[in-house]
Amino acid sequence: MKNEILTGIIIATKIEAEPFINRLDMKEIEVSPFPVYMGNDFCLIISGIGKVNAGMATAHACMKYDPSWILNLGAAGATDDGNEPGKIYAIKKTIEPDRLHLRTNTPFILHPEILEVFDQAVLATRDSAVNGEETFRETAAIADLVDMEGAAVVQASQRYGKRCMLFKFVSDTASHAGQGELILRHIKLFRGPFCEFILNSVFPLIKLP
Repeated sequence: MKNEILTGIIIATKIEAEPFINRLDMKEIEVSPFPVYMGNDFCLIISGIGKVNAGMATAHACMKYDPSWILNLGAAGATDDGNEPGKIYAIKKTIEPDRLHLRTNTPFILHPEILEVFDQAVLATRDSAVNGEETFRETAAIADLVDMEGAAVVQASQRYGKRCMLFKFVSDTASHAGQGELILRHIKLFRGPFCEFILNSVFPLIKLP
């Protein structure tokens, strides 16, 4: 089914994806290896949480649907308590603090494409969830936000020669560490406005080849 889809969307969880599925009137067309939803010129894949899942889902999108763009959308933790839940950022750089170059012993860094009209942030993508305030503080030295998927989506997209952008909304901060129920409430509260932002402010600006 190549060359029919203009934009591939990678989202980690169904909870984050539901507003997009509903607003774009998407229908589920695959359940394995990943849930895939199709609507008009969009293909949305729910990857599951983590780098491996995100990388495989992106590769699946690239190989089977050949999108012109890959967008990774969803929630992220803010390393600075000054960030309010619900705040939306375009990601200008991804860092993997727990994946280091063998020769330089420095984190892998990748640069997705960026729409500079939006507020920008640096995203740290980690292999495990950040549940403690101390890890949040350590990550704050190198990044504004933290997630478990973004860098993998960028890497896989670039390997397949796809243009890639990331947008994240703040679901929690260091002061919310370990408060899973509160974080889930924030995601449910802000996922709708985030979806409307992407549909109304981001999609009209995407320039296709």
